[in-house]
Amino acid sequence: MNSDPATPHRPRILIVLHQETSSPGRVGQELVRRGFALDIRRPRFGDTLPHTMEHHAGAVIFGGPMSANDPEAFVHREIDWIGVPLSEQKPFLGICLGAQMMVKHLGGKVGAHPQDLVEIGYYPLHPTETGKSLMRWPSKVYQWHREGFDLPHGADLLASGDTYPNQAIRVGHAAYGIQFHPELTHAMMVRWTTKGAPRMSLPGAQGRQDHFAGRYVFDQALRKWLDDFLDIWIGRAG
Repeated sequence: MNSDPATPHRPRILIVLHQETSSPGRVGQELVRRGFALDIRRPRFGDTLPHTMEHHAGAVIFGGPMSANDPEAFVHREIDWIGVPLSEQKPFLGICLGAQMMVKHLGGKVGAHPQDLVEIGYYPLHPTETGKSLMRWPSKVYQWHREGFDLPHGADLLASGDTYPNQAIRVGHAAYGIQFHPELTHAMMVRWTTKGAPRMSLPGAQGRQDHFAGRYVFDQALRKWLDDFLDIWIGRAG
């Protein structure tokens, strides 16, 4: 467990990460800039999750190399736990694996592309009319996944993609799931494309140089989208 001890009276956002070296990246930076404190937990390594969101303003479950279909106990615990913010109607955001976990919690399916295509790099994003009514969306977003999710009952589709059709969803007024990675910093891209280099040979993946070229072209719009999204999702502390 890794709370922010320097700001004990700031509203806290629960941050769920899946690797020892994982970071909430730009999402974490922007939440802190908005006046929130980060309560970072890693259930995979023994951290608990709260029984209520009473002491948290919202929650974010980030991505990871595992699958929402994996049998490990911590995966099932996280999927079950998502019922806490959903039932209390507290702001919840699932990013990649986190979105897939929310879909599983709601009874939807998570799985690979029929032709085993992946999205690793920058890919087009197509907002729906509902999505357009909320905010402007970037033309391309950064992806790193081998599985996607279907649209669970009661969810609104906000954006779609060419390879994986469901890219952003909303459940109720406070819960969102996105397949792409607005949290990515330059340092994270360096780390992901180094440690995950073998995945860039998978069908549909882009080469390492295309990741950095894409960031130069598309990152500013994705950063603007994140700022607009956080306005809608959580606002500012106080």
